[in-house]
Amino acid sequence: MKKFLVIHGPNLQLLGEREVSVYGRVTLKQINEGLEREAKLLGVSLTIEQSNHEGVIVDRIGNARGHFDGILLNPAAYTHTSVAIRDALAAANLPAVEVHLSHIYKREDFRQHSMTAPACVAQVTGFGKDSYFLGLMGLVAYCSQKQPKKKRAATRKRK
Repeated sequence: MKKFLVIHGPNLQLLGEREVSVYGRVTLKQINEGLEREAKLLGVSLTIEQSNHEGVIVDRIGNARGHFDGILLNPAAYTHTSVAIRDALAAANLPAVEVHLSHIYKREDFRQHSMTAPACVAQVTGFGKDSYFLGLMGLVAYCSQKQPKKKRAATRKRK
């Protein structure tokens, strides 16, 4: 069973309460519950974490290699500022998908640049809570296509 690490960045524990005009009324607990349901349907397992601290996020990404098949990440405000998280993603050498609830390219100028996206295989932005589910589905599909050829060949039926 493939295993994925989900990391929620700073202030996301306040979802449903802060800036509801931007982020909506969905809570982090509701997003996590939905992700767990989706993971079950996809036949994968998740480890879900949230941190307001850049170093904790960097450490978690750095320790992911060998334990997870990919990373689903909402770096939140660190999206626009963190070379450290970007470098951790690159060093981990795991497929990662960056997600955002809001459409960052329709927001303030400083939010329209992602430091972390270039170290990811994809970015999903602007679909509210569904950004997470679309990101997870995409990450699972991407990792399924990256199976070693031996495994893929072993699953083919012989004539």
